[in-house]
Amino acid sequence: MSATIIDGKAFAATVRAKVGKHVAHLKAEHGITPGLAVVLVGEDPASEVYVRNKGKQTLEVGMVSFEHKLDASTSQEDLLALIAQLNADPSVHGILCQLPVPDHIDSNTILNAIDPAKDVDGFHILNVGLLGTGQKSMVPCTPLGCLMMLREHHGSLSGLDAVVVGRSNIVGKPMAQLLLGDSCTVTIAHSRTKDLAEVCRRADIVVAAVGRPRMVQGDWIKPGATVIDVGINRVQHPDDPAKMKLVGDVDFASCVEVAGAITPVPGGVGPMTIACLLANTVTACCRANGVAEPEGLTA
Repeated sequence: MSATIIDGKAFAATVRAKVGKHVAHLKAEHGITPGLAVVLVGEDPASEVYVRNKGKQTLEVGMVSFEHKLDASTSQEDLLALIAQLNADPSVHGILCQLPVPDHIDSNTILNAIDPAKDVDGFHILNVGLLGTGQKSMVPCTPLGCLMMLREHHGSLSGLDAVVVGRSNIVGKPMAQLLLGDSCTVTIAHSRTKDLAEVCRRADIVVAAVGRPRMVQGDWIKPGATVIDVGINRVQHPDDPAKMKLVGDVDFASCVEVAGAITPVPGGVGPMTIACLLANTVTACCRANGVAEPEGLTA
């Protein structure tokens, strides 16, 4: 029996609609328009596409988009000066510096220079610490999107056994913290975990964020479990070696026959990342202005 497909594209559209409704409320009732500033250093093609999509969706929900595209030779000092300027700008409620940055720039220095209240990526060390101790914080977008989809599918997550395959600061670790916050029993596993397949078989929820194409196999999944595939890997297309194909960290063909629900790649977690970036920007705007936060858009 095939699993239910969790349609991230449709769910992201619902999130964006909620964001747009709240943006309209902020404008009409409080005279405030949320603003998102995105900084891109260099000319990485994938980053340029991502930044363009962010800017487009920001405008579509009625927010203000500030795009800063800097030359790859931009010094760390000049980048820090721009961030300081954005920190001080009251019309900017969210700041995102697109990664990766050129090698001569230290990414941690840049991320920790962003005002934690405007850190809509949730990467500032203060937000990491707040999340880890169960306090109100800005939450990384991809894990937040995964949590929203899991809540929508399951309702309550309390008591469920969850395995997060991957231990990155961007997805794995914050994902585990969010699941703990919803009272799951959480295991963080990774590529060096002994008998990883057996660890996954115990889980009601498997979140795959390890960065290896089709690593998680169907016989790793407990029948009826929910599988969230965060991976985005480009592999050679089986029908045309000259083309590339997007696949996840999960072997979809085998897992879909065992799981109760599963996210596809593409069209699963991916669309939720930008939607949650917009949600975080609205949340940051509300907190900055002492306005009630929108329901259902935060952790």
